[in-house]
Amino acid sequence: MSTLLYFVIGFLVVLVIGIGGYLLSARKYQSSNTVANSYDQWTNDGILEFYWGEHIHLGHYGSPPRRKDFLAAKSDFVHEMVKWGGLDKLPPCTTVLDVGCGIGGSSRILARDYGFAVTGITISPQQVKRAQELTPQGLNAQFAVDDAMALSFPDASFDVVWSIEAGPHMPDKAVFALELMRVLKPGGILVVADWNQRDDRQKPLNFWEKPVMQQLLDQWSHPAFSSIEGFAELLAATGFVEGEVITADWTKETLPSWLDSIWQGVIRPSGFLRFGLSGFIKSVREVPTLLLMRLAFGVGLCRFGMFRAVRANSRTELKDQNFANQTPSSSAALQNVNMN
Repeated sequence: MSTLLYFVIGFLVVLVIGIGGYLLSARKYQSSNTVANSYDQWTNDGILEFYWGEHIHLGHYGSPPRRKDFLAAKSDFVHEMVKWGGLDKLPPCTTVLDVGCGIGGSSRILARDYGFAVTGITISPQQVKRAQELTPQGLNAQFAVDDAMALSFPDASFDVVWSIEAGPHMPDKAVFALELMRVLKPGGILVVADWNQRDDRQKPLNFWEKPVMQQLLDQWSHPAFSSIEGFAELLAATGFVEGEVITADWTKETLPSWLDSIWQGVIRPSGFLRFGLSGFIKSVREVPTLLLMRLAFGVGLCRFGMFRAVRANSRTELKDQNFANQTPSSSAALQNVNMN
Protein backbone atom coordinates (compact mmCIF):
# COMPACT_ATOMS: atom_id res chain seq x y z
CA MET A 1 0.00 0.00 0.00
CA SER A 2 1.44 3.35 -1.03
CA THR A 3 2.29 6.15 1.37
CA LEU A 4 -0.25 8.37 -0.35
CA LEU A 5 -3.02 5.84 0.26
CA TYR A 6 -2.06 5.58 3.92
CA PHE A 7 -2.20 9.35 4.13
CA VAL A 8 -5.65 9.51 2.51
CA ILE A 9 -7.03 6.81 4.79
CA GLY A 10 -5.55 8.50 7.84
CA PHE A 11 -6.98 11.84 6.78
CA LEU A 12 -10.45 10.35 6.29
CA VAL A 13 -10.33 8.65 9.68
CA VAL A 14 -9.34 11.92 11.37
CA LEU A 15 -12.05 13.74 9.42
CA VAL A 16 -14.75 11.26 10.47
CA ILE A 17 -13.61 11.42 14.10
CA GLY A 18 -13.59 15.22 13.96
CA ILE A 19 -17.09 15.44 12.47
CA GLY A 20 -18.37 12.89 14.96
CA GLY A 21 -16.84 14.79 17.87
CA TYR A 22 -18.27 18.06 16.58
CA LEU A 23 -21.78 16.66 16.34
CA LEU A 24 -21.67 14.75 19.63
CA SER A 25 -20.30 17.70 21.60
CA ALA A 26 -23.02 20.12 20.52
CA ARG A 27 -24.22 22.55 23.20
CA LYS A 28 -27.94 22.11 22.64
CA TYR A 29 -30.40 24.42 24.35
CA GLN A 30 -32.20 22.74 27.25
CA SER A 31 -32.96 25.62 29.58
CA SER A 32 -31.63 29.03 30.58
CA ASN A 33 -29.00 27.12 32.58
CA THR A 34 -27.60 25.73 29.34
CA VAL A 35 -27.03 29.25 28.04
CA ALA A 36 -25.57 30.47 31.34
CA ASN A 37 -23.20 27.50 31.57
CA SER A 38 -22.00 27.95 27.99
CA TYR A 39 -21.18 31.62 28.53
CA ASP A 40 -19.61 30.90 31.90
CA GLN A 41 -17.25 28.43 30.23
CA TRP A 42 -16.43 30.76 27.33
CA THR A 43 -15.74 33.58 29.77
CA ASN A 44 -13.61 31.52 32.15
CA ASP A 45 -11.29 30.08 29.51
CA GLY A 46 -10.70 33.56 28.01
CA ILE A 47 -10.38 32.33 24.43
CA LEU A 48 -13.46 34.14 23.13
CA GLU A 49 -12.38 37.42 24.71
CA PHE A 50 -8.83 37.02 23.36
CA TYR A 51 -10.00 36.71 19.75
CA TRP A 52 -13.29 38.67 19.83
CA GLY A 53 -12.33 41.37 22.33
CA GLU A 54 -14.83 43.04 24.65
CA HIS A 55 -17.66 42.74 22.10
CA ILE A 56 -19.16 39.29 21.64
CA HIS A 57 -21.06 40.37 18.56
CA LEU A 58 -20.42 41.00 14.87
CA GLY A 59 -18.72 44.03 13.42
CA HIS A 60 -19.98 46.75 11.08
CA TYR A 61 -17.87 47.04 7.92
CA GLY A 62 -19.69 49.92 6.26
CA SER A 63 -22.08 50.11 3.34
CA PRO A 64 -20.76 48.89 1.00
CA PRO A 65 -18.49 46.75 3.22
CA ARG A 66 -14.77 47.54 3.20
CA ARG A 67 -11.71 46.01 4.80
CA LYS A 68 -11.49 46.87 8.46
CA ASP A 69 -9.80 45.69 11.63
CA PHE A 70 -11.97 43.03 13.26
CA LEU A 71 -12.04 44.60 16.72
CA ALA A 72 -12.50 48.11 15.36
CA ALA A 73 -15.49 46.90 13.33
CA LYS A 74 -17.14 45.71 16.53
CA SER A 75 -16.77 49.11 18.21
CA ASP A 76 -18.00 50.75 15.01
CA PHE A 77 -21.08 48.53 15.16
CA VAL A 78 -22.09 50.05 18.50
CA HIS A 79 -21.75 53.61 17.18
CA GLU A 80 -23.65 52.75 13.99
CA MET A 81 -26.44 51.19 16.05
CA VAL A 82 -26.61 54.28 18.27
CA LYS A 83 -26.90 56.48 15.17
CA TRP A 84 -29.45 54.21 13.47
CA GLY A 85 -31.60 54.15 16.59
CA GLY A 86 -31.45 57.92 17.04
CA LEU A 87 -29.85 57.53 20.46
CA ASP A 88 -27.12 60.05 19.64
CA LYS A 89 -29.78 62.76 20.02
CA LEU A 90 -30.56 61.79 23.62
CA PRO A 91 -29.13 63.76 26.55
CA PRO A 92 -26.48 62.56 29.02
CA CYS A 93 -27.76 60.49 31.96
CA THR A 94 -30.34 58.80 29.73
CA THR A 95 -31.02 55.45 31.41
CA VAL A 96 -30.24 52.40 29.28
CA LEU A 97 -30.85 48.70 29.87
CA ASP A 98 -28.39 46.55 27.88
CA VAL A 99 -30.09 43.14 27.61
CA GLY A 100 -27.57 40.37 27.03
CA CYS A 101 -24.63 42.64 27.78
CA GLY A 102 -21.91 39.97 27.59
CA ILE A 103 -18.75 41.26 29.24
CA GLY A 104 -19.95 44.84 28.91
CA GLY A 105 -18.28 46.15 25.75
CA SER A 106 -21.35 47.97 24.42
CA SER A 107 -22.38 49.16 27.89
CA ARG A 108 -19.00 50.83 28.41
CA ILE A 109 -19.16 52.62 25.05
CA LEU A 110 -22.71 53.84 25.77
CA ALA A 111 -21.62 55.14 29.19
CA ARG A 112 -18.22 56.56 28.17
CA ASP A 113 -18.93 58.07 24.75
CA TYR A 114 -22.56 59.14 25.17
CA GLY A 115 -22.81 59.79 28.91
CA PHE A 116 -25.66 57.33 29.41
CA ALA A 117 -26.43 55.62 32.72
CA VAL A 118 -26.22 51.97 31.71
CA THR A 119 -27.37 48.80 33.40
CA GLY A 120 -26.13 45.66 31.68
CA ILE A 121 -27.75 42.31 32.37
CA THR A 122 -26.76 38.78 31.38
CA ILE A 123 -27.74 35.33 32.54
CA SER A 124 -24.06 34.40 33.03
CA PRO A 125 -22.55 35.16 36.47
CA GLN A 126 -19.04 34.88 35.05
CA GLN A 127 -19.83 37.48 32.38
CA VAL A 128 -21.05 39.87 35.09
CA LYS A 129 -17.85 39.33 37.05
CA ARG A 130 -15.67 39.94 33.98
CA ALA A 131 -17.71 43.00 32.95
CA GLN A 132 -17.16 44.50 36.38
CA GLU A 133 -13.41 43.81 36.17
CA LEU A 134 -13.17 45.56 32.79
CA THR A 135 -15.21 48.62 33.76
CA PRO A 136 -13.17 51.57 35.10
CA GLN A 137 -14.19 53.17 38.36
CA GLY A 138 -16.39 56.19 37.86
CA LEU A 139 -17.95 54.95 34.61
CA ASN A 140 -21.73 54.98 34.89
CA ALA A 141 -22.20 51.31 33.97
CA GLN A 142 -23.31 48.58 36.32
CA PHE A 143 -23.92 44.88 35.72
CA ALA A 144 -26.16 42.21 37.18
CA VAL A 145 -27.35 38.67 36.58
CA ASP A 146 -30.91 38.69 35.26
CA ASP A 147 -33.14 36.68 32.93
CA ALA A 148 -34.40 38.50 29.84
CA MET A 149 -37.46 36.24 29.83
CA ALA A 150 -38.51 37.60 33.24
CA LEU A 151 -36.74 40.89 33.88
CA SER A 152 -36.58 41.89 37.54
CA PHE A 153 -37.21 45.60 36.81
CA PRO A 154 -40.59 47.30 37.30
CA ASP A 155 -42.63 48.49 34.34
CA ALA A 156 -41.42 51.71 32.68
CA SER A 157 -37.94 51.67 34.25
CA PHE A 158 -35.65 52.81 31.38
CA ASP A 159 -35.43 55.48 28.70
CA VAL A 160 -33.76 53.05 26.30
CA VAL A 161 -33.70 49.27 26.02
CA TRP A 162 -30.79 47.97 23.94
CA SER A 163 -29.96 44.41 22.92
CA ILE A 164 -27.43 42.85 20.54
CA GLU A 165 -27.64 39.22 19.38
CA ALA A 166 -29.45 37.93 22.47
CA GLY A 167 -32.73 36.91 20.82
CA PRO A 168 -31.65 33.49 19.48
CA HIS A 169 -31.16 32.30 23.08
CA MET A 170 -34.77 33.14 24.02
CA PRO A 171 -37.15 30.15 23.98
CA ASP A 172 -40.32 32.26 23.64
CA LYS A 173 -39.85 35.24 21.34
CA ALA A 174 -43.23 36.79 22.24
CA VAL A 175 -42.37 36.86 25.94
CA PHE A 176 -38.96 38.31 25.09
CA ALA A 177 -40.59 41.06 23.00
CA LEU A 178 -43.04 41.79 25.80
CA GLU A 179 -40.33 42.08 28.45
CA LEU A 180 -38.25 44.43 26.29
CA MET A 181 -41.19 46.77 25.77
CA ARG A 182 -42.57 46.45 29.31
CA VAL A 183 -39.54 47.96 31.03
CA LEU A 184 -39.41 50.96 28.65
CA LYS A 185 -40.74 54.29 29.85
CA PRO A 186 -43.50 55.89 27.73
CA GLY A 187 -41.73 57.58 24.83
CA GLY A 188 -38.67 55.40 25.40
CA ILE A 189 -36.78 53.75 22.54
CA LEU A 190 -36.11 50.06 21.93
CA VAL A 191 -33.15 49.24 19.68
CA VAL A 192 -32.37 45.59 18.94
CA ALA A 193 -29.84 43.91 16.66
CA ASP A 194 -30.20 40.19 16.09
CA TRP A 195 -29.47 37.10 14.07
CA ASN A 196 -32.61 36.08 12.23
CA GLN A 197 -33.77 33.27 10.01
CA ARG A 198 -35.43 33.87 6.65
CA ASP A 199 -39.20 34.09 7.05
CA ASP A 200 -40.14 30.46 6.34
CA ARG A 201 -43.81 31.36 6.16
CA GLN A 202 -43.04 32.90 2.78
CA LYS A 203 -40.37 30.43 1.66
CA PRO A 204 -40.08 27.17 3.65
CA LEU A 205 -36.63 25.75 4.39
CA ASN A 206 -35.48 23.20 1.83
CA PHE A 207 -33.75 19.83 2.27
CA TRP A 208 -30.26 21.22 3.00
CA GLU A 209 -31.29 24.36 4.85
CA LYS A 210 -33.02 22.42 7.63
CA PRO A 211 -29.91 20.52 8.83
CA VAL A 212 -27.77 23.67 8.54
CA MET A 213 -30.21 25.64 10.68
CA GLN A 214 -30.36 22.78 13.18
CA GLN A 215 -26.59 22.91 13.63
CA LEU A 216 -26.68 26.68 14.10
CA LEU A 217 -29.20 26.12 16.86
CA ASP A 218 -27.55 23.11 18.50
CA GLN A 219 -23.94 24.27 18.54
CA TRP A 220 -24.44 27.55 20.42
CA SER A 221 -27.41 26.87 22.73
CA HIS A 222 -30.08 28.49 20.57
CA PRO A 223 -33.67 27.24 20.91
CA ALA A 224 -34.82 29.07 17.77
CA PHE A 225 -34.22 32.01 15.45
CA SER A 226 -37.05 34.41 14.69
CA SER A 227 -37.47 36.09 11.33
CA ILE A 228 -37.20 39.87 10.98
CA GLU A 229 -40.85 40.03 9.96
CA GLY A 230 -41.97 37.69 12.74
CA PHE A 231 -40.21 39.48 15.57
CA ALA A 232 -41.44 42.88 14.35
CA GLU A 233 -44.96 41.46 14.48
CA LEU A 234 -44.41 40.19 18.02
CA LEU A 235 -43.17 43.59 19.17
CA ALA A 236 -46.26 45.23 17.67
CA ALA A 237 -48.48 42.58 19.29
CA THR A 238 -47.38 43.62 22.78
CA GLY A 239 -49.60 46.66 22.40
CA PHE A 240 -46.81 48.88 23.75
CA VAL A 241 -45.55 50.21 20.40
CA GLU A 242 -46.32 53.71 19.23
CA GLY A 243 -46.66 53.79 15.45
CA GLU A 244 -44.75 51.12 13.57
CA VAL A 245 -41.77 48.91 14.35
CA ILE A 246 -38.91 50.05 12.12
CA THR A 247 -36.66 47.30 10.74
CA ALA A 248 -33.52 47.09 8.62
CA ASP A 249 -31.33 44.33 7.23
CA TRP A 250 -27.61 44.70 8.06
CA THR A 251 -26.52 41.35 6.63
CA LYS A 252 -24.13 42.89 4.09
CA GLU A 253 -22.62 45.29 6.62
CA THR A 254 -21.84 42.50 9.09
CA LEU A 255 -21.10 39.56 6.77
CA PRO A 256 -17.27 39.87 6.76
CA SER A 257 -17.24 39.19 10.53
CA TRP A 258 -17.59 35.43 10.13
CA LEU A 259 -14.44 34.83 8.09
CA ASP A 260 -12.62 37.59 9.95
CA SER A 261 -13.23 35.76 13.22
CA ILE A 262 -11.53 32.65 11.79
CA TRP A 263 -8.70 34.73 10.36
CA GLN A 264 -7.93 36.03 13.86
CA GLY A 265 -6.68 32.58 14.79
CA VAL A 266 -4.25 32.64 11.86
CA ILE A 267 -2.79 36.12 12.35
CA ARG A 268 -2.63 35.86 16.13
CA PRO A 269 -0.71 32.62 16.77
CA SER A 270 0.19 33.84 20.27
CA GLY A 271 -3.20 32.46 21.26
CA PHE A 272 -1.81 28.95 20.85
CA LEU A 273 1.06 29.73 23.22
CA ARG A 274 -1.30 31.35 25.68
CA PHE A 275 -4.02 28.68 25.76
CA GLY A 276 -2.06 25.60 24.80
CA LEU A 277 -3.27 22.50 22.99
CA SER A 278 -6.66 22.40 24.72
CA GLY A 279 -7.28 26.02 23.75
CA PHE A 280 -6.27 25.27 20.16
CA ILE A 281 -8.73 22.36 20.02
CA LYS A 282 -11.51 24.51 21.51
CA SER A 283 -10.83 27.24 18.95
CA VAL A 284 -10.73 24.88 15.97
CA ARG A 285 -13.93 23.24 17.18
CA GLU A 286 -15.84 26.50 16.51
CA VAL A 287 -14.64 26.84 12.92
CA PRO A 288 -17.35 24.64 11.33
CA THR A 289 -20.10 26.66 13.04
CA LEU A 290 -18.53 29.94 11.93
CA LEU A 291 -18.36 28.62 8.36
CA LEU A 292 -21.98 27.47 8.53
CA MET A 293 -22.93 30.94 9.78
CA ARG A 294 -21.09 32.52 6.86
CA LEU A 295 -22.89 30.18 4.47
CA ALA A 296 -26.31 30.81 6.00
CA PHE A 297 -25.97 34.60 6.04
CA GLY A 298 -24.30 34.62 2.62
CA VAL A 299 -27.11 32.78 0.81
CA GLY A 300 -30.02 34.45 2.60
CA LEU A 301 -30.99 31.59 4.90
CA CYS A 302 -30.14 33.92 7.79
CA ARG A 303 -30.37 37.71 7.98
CA PHE A 304 -29.04 40.30 10.39
CA GLY A 305 -32.08 42.21 11.62
CA MET A 306 -32.32 45.66 13.19
CA PHE A 307 -35.41 46.73 15.13
CA ARG A 308 -36.49 50.10 16.51
CA ALA A 309 -39.69 50.79 18.41
CA VAL A 310 -41.01 53.61 20.59
CA ARG A 311 -43.03 52.88 23.74
CA ALA A 312 -46.56 54.28 23.59
CA ASN A 313 -47.96 56.40 26.44
CA SER A 314 -50.67 53.82 27.05
CA ARG A 315 -51.04 50.22 26.04
CA THR A 316 -53.39 49.52 23.13
CA GLU A 317 -55.68 46.53 22.92
CA LEU A 318 -54.28 43.51 21.11
CA LYS A 319 -56.29 42.96 17.96
CA ASP A 320 -54.41 40.10 16.36
CA GLN A 321 -52.31 37.52 18.16
CA ASN A 322 -52.40 34.86 15.47
CA PHE A 323 -48.73 35.04 14.52
CA ALA A 324 -46.76 32.08 13.25
CA ASN A 325 -43.96 32.55 15.78
CA GLN A 326 -46.33 32.57 18.78
CA THR A 327 -46.91 29.58 21.06
CA PRO A 328 -49.96 29.15 23.32
CA SER A 329 -47.83 30.25 26.27
CA SER A 330 -46.84 33.36 24.33
CA SER A 331 -50.47 34.29 23.76
CA ALA A 332 -51.28 33.77 27.40
CA ALA A 333 -48.36 35.94 28.47
CA LEU A 334 -49.49 38.73 26.17
CA GLN A 335 -53.07 38.53 27.37
CA ASN A 336 -52.36 38.26 31.09
CA VAL A 337 -49.77 41.01 31.54
CA ASN A 338 -51.05 44.01 33.49
CA MET A 339 -52.35 46.79 31.31
CA ASN A 340 -50.23 49.96 31.69
